[in-house]
Amino acid sequence: MTSELLAARIARHSGRPEAAVVDATGEIIYREFWDRVQRTAGSLTGMRRVAVLPTSDIGSLIVVLAAMYAGVSVVLLHRHLLPEEFADATGVCRPSLFVAHRRQHARLHGWGADSVLAPEQLDSGRVAPIDPPAHTAELLVGITSGTTGPPKLFVRDQASWAATLDRSDSLFELGPGDRVSASGTLDHTHFLYGALHGLTRGATVDLRKATVALEDASTHLYSVPTIAWDIAHSNARYPGVREVLSSAARWPLSGRVALATALPNATMTHFYGASELSFVSYDRRTPGGVGSEGAEVEGALFGGVEVETRNELLHVRSDMLFAGYLSRVGDHTTVTNGPVDGWMTVGDRGSVDEGRLTLLGRGSETIVRAGLTVELAPIEAALLSIPGVLDAGVVGVPDDRTGEIPAAGVVVNQQNSPTAAQIRRQVRSMLPGPSLPVVIAVVEALPRTPRGKLDRQALGATLATVRTVGSPDAPVTTNQTVNAPPS
Repeated sequence: MTSELLAARIARHSGRPEAAVVDATGEIIYREFWDRVQRTAGSLTGMRRVAVLPTSDIGSLIVVLAAMYAGVSVVLLHRHLLPEEFADATGVCRPSLFVAHRRQHARLHGWGADSVLAPEQLDSGRVAPIDPPAHTAELLVGITSGTTGPPKLFVRDQASWAATLDRSDSLFELGPGDRVSASGTLDHTHFLYGALHGLTRGATVDLRKATVALEDASTHLYSVPTIAWDIAHSNARYPGVREVLSSAARWPLSGRVALATALPNATMTHFYGASELSFVSYDRRTPGGVGSEGAEVEGALFGGVEVETRNELLHVRSDMLFAGYLSRVGDHTTVTNGPVDGWMTVGDRGSVDEGRLTLLGRGSETIVRAGLTVELAPIEAALLSIPGVLDAGVVGVPDDRTGEIPAAGVVVNQQNSPTAAQIRRQVRSMLPGPSLPVVIAVVEALPRTPRGKLDRQALGATLATVRTVGSPDAPVTTNQTVNAPPS
């Protein structure tokens, strides 16, 4: 039995007079929302891919859903792209057009896009018949975030998202009358999925800031640890929230305790997964579950998910996996490096015991900062390109608000040492925001393993204790440390 596709699920609610989406400018009811989706879909029919840079607004959500309804793949751009990454990604995807809210047009032009349309410019003014897409049709091309160099383009098809929606439906109680806060920008797939999931259930989706949405009686909160941390420290209580649905870096215990105080009646569910894998496992705590009361579930696999460990690397099999990476081969583009015999790994480590998954952390070359994947090697390369920097190592260190932050240890030429301000200024011009190291510490030498490789564990132990702020204009000297402003 095949699952109903995303757009068809939302269409079932198309006649309802209740609010479908709320943003900072107002709200739109389901009937009007679906009419605009259909009229926009008519302008996209026949295209293969459309590149969208979405923000937290109704128009962005309409364009994304209209493309998915028309069987046109959405190339999901994100605001952290560098111009060269944008050129690489769009050179492979070759979208028919670029769409973004008008306030994002300057950003796209700066990246190199010649022509950009606003969502309202795609409203054809009429509803035309649309043939439903095949389950195997390409639904979305996502671009890996927080890296430099040619980005990876992961492909999800209609069937994999439909299967993911089935898992959400089986785990969460959500329906008409509920209000879903999806306050993160929609260029993050977690929040885009959360908004679309809410619409498939007939709920009202609130795209405003979480604290504003929670004041307006939200019952469900799609979150990442950064948003959860801000809510926990807002000195407010929101007893109406029943579910918190979180992804990305795990929550520190202190953060979970604080959030449980702000949301005393909320069940907290944290997903483990990846863009390539979708849902894999979850931790779930009912109210009071942080302490001695309430039920707790750790590492439960989603239904239909199989996990094996091979040399400590997790391999996953399910009907939610991506199709592969979109790549250029000669003069053509094709999907490559997808699941092998139904199995896929993204390099995460862990173990499985009696159906429970224990995560041992990501590979040492990658961290997750505020829900965004950050590769460490490009940060090291940027630091090493700065005159006067002789050696550099970057690790992730724990951070209560964002999960992990990049921290750098650098060795400098004492005869021609750059200032802290010079290092940070040059790195800022070379790296996207999530990759900027929060801590830069100058050390006499980097710790190395017997084989000469960077000992990231030893470096991390050192940098995790560093919180001293040096003068930004002073020459960098041994043991000087510079912290960036809080992110």
